[in-house]
This record gives sequence, structure tokens and C-alpha cells, in this order.
Amino acid sequence: MNPNLPLNFSGVVPSLAQVADFGPPRSEIGVGCLMPWLGKLYVLNYNSHRRHTGTGTGLRVIEPDFSMTRHPAGVDGTYANRFVHDESSQLIIGPHLVDTKHNVRTVAELVDIRLCGTARHLTDPRNLVYMLGMEGELFELNVHTLETKHLFDLQKELGTPGEGSCHFKDCYQAHGRLVVVNNDYSESDFLGKTAEGNLAEYDGAKWASIENKPFVGVNGLNYFGKTIFANGWDRASAILKVYTDADKKWTTYRLPKASNCWDHKWQTEWPRIRSIEHERLLMDHHGMFYELSPWAFGGRVWGIRPISTHLWVHGDFCNWNGMLVIGADNTSHEGGGNLQAAEPSSGLWFGRTDDLWNLGKPKGWGGPWWKDAVKAGEPSDPYLMTGFDKKVIHLTHEAEQPVTFTIEVDFLGCGEWSAYQRVEVPAKGYAPHVFSDGFSAHWVRVVASADCVATAQLHYT
Repeated sequence: MNPNLPLNFSGVVPSLAQVADFGPPRSEIGVGCLMPWLGKLYVLNYNSHRRHTGTGTGLRVIEPDFSMTRHPAGVDGTYANRFVHDESSQLIIGPHLVDTKHNVRTVAELVDIRLCGTARHLTDPRNLVYMLGMEGELFELNVHTLETKHLFDLQKELGTPGEGSCHFKDCYQAHGRLVVVNNDYSESDFLGKTAEGNLAEYDGAKWASIENKPFVGVNGLNYFGKTIFANGWDRASAILKVYTDADKKWTTYRLPKASNCWDHKWQTEWPRIRSIEHERLLMDHHGMFYELSPWAFGGRVWGIRPISTHLWVHGDFCNWNGMLVIGADNTSHEGGGNLQAAEPSSGLWFGRTDDLWNLGKPKGWGGPWWKDAVKAGEPSDPYLMTGFDKKVIHLTHEAEQPVTFTIEVDFLGCGEWSAYQRVEVPAKGYAPHVFSDGFSAHWVRVVASADCVATAQLHYT
């Protein structure tokens, strides 16, 4: 721990807490953005839904001596976008642009937009950026003149549920495509009646939907690794979707859920994928931290490593002055739903990346299938297996005759599969398989011997 850190409790500094007004109205004060900028740490908050749902959020600046001030340009709003525009040497954070002398300009036209993402422009990156709002408003912003141009209503382009339900969360541009994610998900999605979330991309001419499931974050390191990562989920498991530029396609990988508390669109508060330390990515996904390599050799990613589980709802994290800083969304009035809380507040944690290994041990549940229609001989998506202790797989199906499930493992992590075990499940039956202590591989998948509606769920404890 940094010896110069002010009074703190396990890295949480009370004097740097983000505290909103008592109200009215009362809301929340999540940490939507953490951005180091020329020696200072910029912290931008969000309330629940535009400015009329809470007051006292804004833009705060932490100095190297850990003193904190609220910037006079800060406004109440719902913001989670942060971006460095290299060509003009400006930090874009919420509706604000900060130059190299810490002068702040505010884009008045975007103050009332729930800004969730900023991305490089496809054709004029020297002068323009994309600005995405949570309701699917996509703008061009001129970083010099602050002129804005509304480009798309993504509710119409992608057929989302509409105002009051639509929940876009992030955007990223690389390899000739602008990628957006939307985490719409509720009980009707869980029951299979709707599929409202989106992973979609724009090539400059048309929009294409990659998958209709809830996704919350998208990022990469551009030419470094030539990959794009997007994290989402469905009822079966957490999902990591990976685009590799070498073969121009998206691949689905599945991961455990450390908690089901992230299973609703309102409760997935920007689980980020972000470069941390040097030339690597840290992913916060469904209550678990993972280490990611940006590289994909042979069109496959490997070496995805679970780090730890946690209970904090993290809005953002970054490196600053040699430390890992994590911003939370802690105490919220929930618009009257939480009558044991009145004063919204959220903490900042300061530590080292290595400290993450001291949090909860990696564990969770999920799998490739949850009452899904599967085809005989077609393998499931790969499901992460490495980095966990005790392992068991639960298999069941609804066919009128016995079905044999072949469990395959990829112990090299590069897409080469070997048969591990065959498990026969009786008609409309159930069978578990407990993996021996110490057994592990990078990935596991399942193949059914007959067409059926099947479930394959793994519990790691």
C-alpha cells in the first residue's frame, strides 16, 4: 500500500468518497469514469437517469497529494464515457473535453444525454469522435469546435425496446467497425420470450447485429493484438465474445457467473474491460476479475485467467501514480426502493493489481446449455475450466431415449479438442460427473449423441 495514502481502510479512502446530495430527489452516485490526465485523476459520477433523478454528482479532480476538489464545470448527469483523443491531446470525459492545461469545455448539447461511450471515428479520426447515449443516440462530435451531429437512433436501427427500457452501455471502434453494446435483459429474456440485448457493428454504410443478447462492455488495444472483446451473458453463463481481425469473425467463449446479482440490465453497472499494467487487459465480469491477453494466435484466444470474485459493483478502474484505482457504486436510494439508505455515496479503492488475488477465490457456475435445443454431433461453445478448484458437470435432457454426452477438453487452450469422458444419461434423465481433484484444462465443451433439449451446467467450488 502507498505509504502516502491518506487515512484508509483496506485501501478505501473516506476523504475521497463520492457523496451526492441528500435530495430531493435522492439517487445514486456511481463512479462512471476514472481517467488519469497529466498527473491528476479525474472522477466523473452518474446518477440513475438523467439530471432530474438526483443532484450532487459531477466532475471531481484528485491531485497527486490526494486532495480532491469538485470541478466547477461538472454537471449532474449519467456519464460513463472516457476517452483520450490522441490527435488533439484532449481527454473526453462525459460531456467535457479537457486540454493539456486542464482547461475544461462542456458540450451543452450533450449534457442531458446519458453518455456511455466515446469511440474513434471511422473516416475522420483527426477531428471527430462518436458519442453514444444509453438510449441509443449516436452523435458525431467535432473535438475542436464542439459541434455535434446526430447520426442514428439505434433503437430504430437495431429494434431495441425503446425509451425507458433501452440500455446501451459502451462503444469501440477498430478494424473498420464501430461496435456498440446494449444490455437489455429482464425476466422475459430469461424465460426465452424476448431477446432484447445487442452486440452490433457499423462499417460506415450499414448496421449488422452480431448477437441479440445482453452485452455490457467492449474494448481492445486496436492494432496491438488486433482483437475486440465484448462481455455479456445469457441465462446459461457469462459470455466473452472475441473478434479476431486475422479471420474477420467473432467467436463465443463462455465463463462462470460468480453471482446472479448481475443478471438484470439495471444491475450490470459497466463491468469494464480495460488495459491495466502493461500490454494486458483486466476484465470485470459478473462478479469476477479476469486477466486477458490482447493477442489471438490462429484465430483463438487462450490463457484467460480468473483472478478473484468480489461483491463491489465497479463502475470503472484504472492505473494512476503506480496504483490500481477502482471506483464503486455503493450506497443508493434506489428511487425509494431502498428505504434503509438516504445519502448516496460511493468509495474509491487504491492498491496494487496484485492485491486483486487476495479477494474472493475464483468460483462460480454456468455452462454452455440451459434447456437449449442441441444438434447431434455439434459441439457446444467452449466453457472456461482453468483456475478453479473442485469441478462438477450436471447433464440432463428431455429426449424420450438415452443420450450420450461426450465431454471434450482443450488442455492446450488453442482450439485442439480431446475426448475426456462419455456420460450416458437415461431418457428424460439426469447424470452428474465429478472431475477428479487437480484435473483442469483451459476449456471444456460437450457434444450430444442425438438431437434433444439439453442442459450442461458446471459448478466450480
